[in-house]
Amino acid sequence: MEVPTPAGDEEQAWARPFLAPLELTDDPLQDAIVRVVGAVSCSGTLIADDLVLTAHHCVSQRGPKGVILKKDEEASVIRVELGGDDLPWGEVGVRHVVTPECGYEQGAGDLAILVLNRKLVGMPTFVPRLADAPEEGESITPWGFGRCAANDGPIHRRNRLGGEITSVNAGVFRAEASVCPGDSGGPALNSKREVVGVVSAAVMDTDARTRDPSYFARLDKFEQLFSAAREIADGAEPSELPPYRSCER
Repeated sequence: MEVPTPAGDEEQAWARPFLAPLELTDDPLQDAIVRVVGAVSCSGTLIADDLVLTAHHCVSQRGPKGVILKKDEEASVIRVELGGDDLPWGEVGVRHVVTPECGYEQGAGDLAILVLNRKLVGMPTFVPRLADAPEEGESITPWGFGRCAANDGPIHRRNRLGGEITSVNAGVFRAEASVCPGDSGGPALNSKREVVGVVSAAVMDTDARTRDPSYFARLDKFEQLFSAAREIADGAEPSELPPYRSCER
């Protein structure tokens, strides 16, 4: 399988604040949903001008034959692409990967926060809902840069067919939704456009019109992780912070 690579120049250094184009999409908030490229291609969400939320398994190292290892990728090999069409209009690097001690493959703890190497001034952001747990019956819509071979065509940002949350457990919640390869790490948005979860795993066929059992990592169990990512982005060293990677909640 070919390893996706960023579409921009990795050596490019930005001398000025990173300003988004004046007009992005009909719904500019969509541009907070980004593509995360490392050893694999995934999706993510800008939750601050220098923080991207994605799935832990998207930044886990791979061993022989793609076996997921319980070790994170080096931040320097991960890139975040901006824009939702065939080619990104911008790209930014990552200087730190903040993850829990679980979720390397999927399920509970399958979330990662990428600290970017510069602020994306002028870009929209989504709010992660940390104070309240997902609720059964709550409607969610997944978004991502995945591709279902039967009907999706080129890789674009897409909103998927969502549905109501059918069950909630300690680390994940379940809903019937259409999810395609590459949507991992993308947001599950509720009707208020809050991020209530991260795309983690799904029963997938090749058709984006099919709703299948899909699983989303909960955010509300990991407030300390989000707090640590904010402090690291503001200049703190991870070793200076209280323990924040625990999966015991």
